Amino acid sequence: MSAHCQVTGTRPGFGKSVSHSHRRTSRRWNPNIQRKTYFVPSLRRRVTLTVSTKGIKVIDRDGIDAVAARLISRGERI
Repeated sequence: MSAHCQVTGTRPGFGKSVSHSHRRTSRRWNPNIQRKTYFVPSLRRRVTLTVSTKGIKVIDRDGIDAVAARLISRGERI
């Protein structure tokens, strides 16, 4: 499962870890990705989304119908 939120579009951030001796190594900051299943009344079926925790809050705020409509209008498969 890729670290990509379907709702917010959040992807991993990249950068460097810097040790005490100032040696730099590459690292990445992954978003907190969860697989959630929602029942969408307008589609009359359940959909499984790969969402970040912020995406879950957006769904709670706007409603799953509005978010599903946004995803469909963007052409994303849900």
